[in-house]
Amino acid sequence: MAAILKFIKQAVFTLIGPALILLLWLHLAKVIDNRLILPQFTSVAIHFFHPLSSLIGLGSLAINIFISLIRVFIGYAIAALLAVPIGVLMGYNAGAYALVNPVLSLFRPIPPISWVPLVLAWFGVTSLASIIGLTQGPWYVYLNNFKVSMTFIIFLGAFFPIVTSSIHGVSTVPRQLVESARVLGADEWFVFRKILLPAAGPTIVNGLRTGLGVAWTCLVSAEMLPGSLSGIGYMIMHAYEIARVDVVMTGMISIGVTGSLLDYFFRIAERKWFSWKR
Repeated sequence: MAAILKFIKQAVFTLIGPALILLLWLHLAKVIDNRLILPQFTSVAIHFFHPLSSLIGLGSLAINIFISLIRVFIGYAIAALLAVPIGVLMGYNAGAYALVNPVLSLFRPIPPISWVPLVLAWFGVTSLASIIGLTQGPWYVYLNNFKVSMTFIIFLGAFFPIVTSSIHGVSTVPRQLVESARVLGADEWFVFRKILLPAAGPTIVNGLRTGLGVAWTCLVSAEMLPGSLSGIGYMIMHAYEIARVDVVMTGMISIGVTGSLLDYFFRIAERKWFSWKR
């Protein structure tokens, strides 16, 4: 019974904020009475009740969200596969840190969107289909949506939070644990595998969580690049050009809700795998 009451209490507190925003939206939409400034809630909600219906000729909401998720996961996966080993090595080895940190410090403050002109010059509209060598067919139509330039922007957004957290996680492992293991006869591989990585795990996972959030926020910037014909970011920009503010708000809400769900799944993983940290 206590668990049920606790769940209900948490659910109520979770819904208070969205409920207040909804009430404010309903009130302002009625006062303003201009769909080009603030559309009615019902005109936006209807798009979520029909997620498989085509929106302004750009495909369905569900398909655009799916394509955006695939784009983000491709860039994010590449960032994680590179950033975690680099960060762990830099946190473990002072020489590697001294060598690589000046480069990271130089590029870390540059916003991903600042790379857009350079990325376009480097990659143009090259896609996964171009890399594989496809020029026609159903797979070409599908893979042509995933441009290298978009993946690179998303990669940049995710890389630096992940590598920074990995460095911090490994470098802050208590030295007493490492030295005690060495005194007891453990070799470097054992220390690295059984002490450093598990102890740094929560911080690394937190960096992965942050990196995924940043990658998702870079989505709109990535989908503004030439060659984009789908995705939530492209849908928002195209809807703005034809004054469909209801579709713009639908896309914004979709980005917010999807990002929140991704973060929620990461928090579940943290509680499951690193409950001992508490």
